[in-house]
Amino acid sequence: MTQPDPKLILITLLIELGVAAAVSSSLARSNRFKNLLLLPRRTPRQTAWLVIIICVPLTLGVWVRTAVPNFLAADLSFETTILLGILVGPLAAMAGGATLAIPAVLHHEYWTLPVNLAIAAIAGAFGRFADPEDVWSFSPMIDLSIYRWVTRNLRRPQLDRQILLLLLVAGMQLGTSALSHYFPRHFFELNSREWWVQLLICATAPIVVGIPLKIWNAIRVERKLEEQGRLLLEARLDALQRQINPHFLFNTLNSITSLVRSQPELAREMIVKLANILRVLLKDREAFLPLSEELRFTDDYLDIEVVRFGDKLNVVKEIADNTLDIVVPGMLLQPLIENSIKHGLEPRISGGTVTIRSRITEERRLMVEVEDDGVGMAPERIDVSLVSGLVRPGNGIGVRNVRERMQVLYGDLATVEINSRPGRGTKVTLLMPILDAGAETWGPIGGAAGQAITHMVEDAVRAMTRS
Repeated sequence: MTQPDPKLILITLLIELGVAAAVSSSLARSNRFKNLLLLPRRTPRQTAWLVIIICVPLTLGVWVRTAVPNFLAADLSFETTILLGILVGPLAAMAGGATLAIPAVLHHEYWTLPVNLAIAAIAGAFGRFADPEDVWSFSPMIDLSIYRWVTRNLRRPQLDRQILLLLLVAGMQLGTSALSHYFPRHFFELNSREWWVQLLICATAPIVVGIPLKIWNAIRVERKLEEQGRLLLEARLDALQRQINPHFLFNTLNSITSLVRSQPELAREMIVKLANILRVLLKDREAFLPLSEELRFTDDYLDIEVVRFGDKLNVVKEIADNTLDIVVPGMLLQPLIENSIKHGLEPRISGGTVTIRSRITEERRLMVEVEDDGVGMAPERIDVSLVSGLVRPGNGIGVRNVRERMQVLYGDLATVEINSRPGRGTKVTLLMPILDAGAETWGPIGGAAGQAITHMVEDAVRAMTRS
């Protein structure tokens, strides 16, 4: 086998960079590949699939190199074996290296198999020794890596695993090039008698290894941002839920206090019902639950209020049967009912009626209404903030929390509308997507709510990326 022309080698090195970027970018478009790559721990089956996904196109590249004269850049088996070693471990890398060696061995390049196995073992040992963050932050910009190493070690000398990886890849490249020089018919690797060309070959190998790491690390950072966004939204939702519970408890205890001396039996009955409510609140509750369960929870609250108001409080329910199994956010109705009683009916000497309705609209959305015939609210009290979209403080903590929780869970898929006429009452209308109680997406945040959150997080990630 004749020595490749230096110009051909230089062109091959440039094409290798493009091939590495193209292949790694193509793999990054696969959701399955991204999920397998970013798993903190993989089962043997998942590891095997990851190795197969990486090795299949690159094994084809080795075959193209053996079949097409002077198309040397298609063979990235050396760099691929190193990537497998530092990312998935020595055993899986050995299996991948053996797969990549098959076309070369069939082409009588018998040294390829043992060399790939040795490279996989060395890279795998480094991957076990190095911090994963050092591997992921490995940069194809060799000059920047060396600059950071020099400045860091001038202040505090220490072992830099990124520089160690750079030297390890360049050193193994030098060794394989020497092997190819002495056994050109039985092993292939770029090599040159010109020292400056050989130096470029050894410098290019870490860059080819670093390009996929850089591309895949960008996906890893994006996935972390998405996860942090979901955790932030869940924490926000939990904070809203915790804000509602003390508000409800405070008002209920006030009601019990007013009856302790005058009607102790009624106070005792209210304490028992309050205990039932607190037992439910203290349990781990899903963010969503069937409307039937939400109504049962509000019944306990209404029983307390009926004891307090007596004949002055009437409750009417107009609940469509086909809405009972639809899941809604937990603690959705109680704050609205509490607002109707406290701000609508309590100021009236004669009391009044609270009406709870539910139905499915023609647009296949769930409509829930809480209406009272109380004193109503003045127009200035139901203005909506143009900045936050929330009802102004005059509407009370309960309504503000319901509106914000709907926004967190559903985004633009849900609306909260408040209609009030002074002296005639107030009606709060909730419109939300329909989620079935038996759906597989039922969980802390699922279904349409999960889609809304996903869209919000994706928009945030895109904005960060552009900036």
